[in-house]
Amino acid sequence: MKALIALILLVQLPIHKAVPAAPPPPLGCDDPEAEAAAEAAVNYINGQSHHGYKFTVNRVKDIRVVPQGPNNAIMFVDLELLETKCPILSPTPLENCTVRTLAEHAVEGDCDVKLQKVDGVFSVIASKCHSHEDSREDIRKVCPDCPLLAKMNNTEVLETVSAALNDYNSKTTDPYLRLLEIGRAQIQYHPGHIVIVEFAVGATNCSAEEAKANVEACQLLPEDQSNFGFCKAVMVKRPSQGLQVDCQLYGHQVPAPDIPLLSWPGVTYAHPGQDTSAGLAPNDVGITNHNLGLFHNNPVASESSSSEILRSMLAAKSVTKKAVAKVAQHDKVPRPVGFVPPPPPPCPGKIRHFDI
Repeated sequence: MKALIALILLVQLPIHKAVPAAPPPPLGCDDPEAEAAAEAAVNYINGQSHHGYKFTVNRVKDIRVVPQGPNNAIMFVDLELLETKCPILSPTPLENCTVRTLAEHAVEGDCDVKLQKVDGVFSVIASKCHSHEDSREDIRKVCPDCPLLAKMNNTEVLETVSAALNDYNSKTTDPYLRLLEIGRAQIQYHPGHIVIVEFAVGATNCSAEEAKANVEACQLLPEDQSNFGFCKAVMVKRPSQGLQVDCQLYGHQVPAPDIPLLSWPGVTYAHPGQDTSAGLAPNDVGITNHNLGLFHNNPVASESSSSEILRSMLAAKSVTKKAVAKVAQHDKVPRPVGFVPPPPPPCPGKIRHFDI
């Protein structure tokens, strides 16, 4: 009898089910963790890029976190970048690099990056980037007479680069400089005709005087002595004529272990049978800016990670667009007295410089 009573009481006891832990709130694009991930990503992107200029973060457009375990998470980040004035060769820290303004014909980069964060340390697993210049129409709205980006194989551009380098080499007592690559070029036609060029150079094993006798014998300094730099030149063609040249050598730099000398700007162009005198890679002919066409897939990661990053980011972008559209639609509804609008969606984040 006692056993039966105990069984009845046991059945009547409330059953407590384990309540699953609530998922963490979505990470906002302006949260410190998102900014740290963006910083790690852009440093990696600049480290893998071998041409043109360094880029900096303009905005975190979207971020998604997939927990993998204690102190371990996969992060998908959609970044909007802007080109700075620092050549990729420059030792200047990114935080000290000035962003190129709209009036200077800005270049924007878009990157999808997959990172892993383990015990607070970020590492990039996969990334895909591309860049594009601002539209000419937008530049004209800001500055009607500002010079626009010109194609790097433009005849006037090539003439200006050649004249500038010859002018510098004819006056210097330092080593003879050889052209590595053209960084960018702009041409202005009104009110004056001006050509502006920027180009990377490398010191050779010849003096400028020795180069006059046999310039073909002048080769870039060996890896343990390499000295790269950057030049800017302005050629005025009308109403008067003139040429201003300024070159800066950065001194010998020890490249990162995973970035050999032969992948530095221009050096990759030196293949037998290729004419590199104009500082143009074969696939750079006809372009106005060095495309940040970076694609990386860590071989240690899964084989599907490169396609996974695209699928995941596209899904995340779709959700974000719907959230933004929903808030925008909600704002059109008449608000009653005392109504408190909902907080903005966690993404996209704030624009740090300007919108293109």
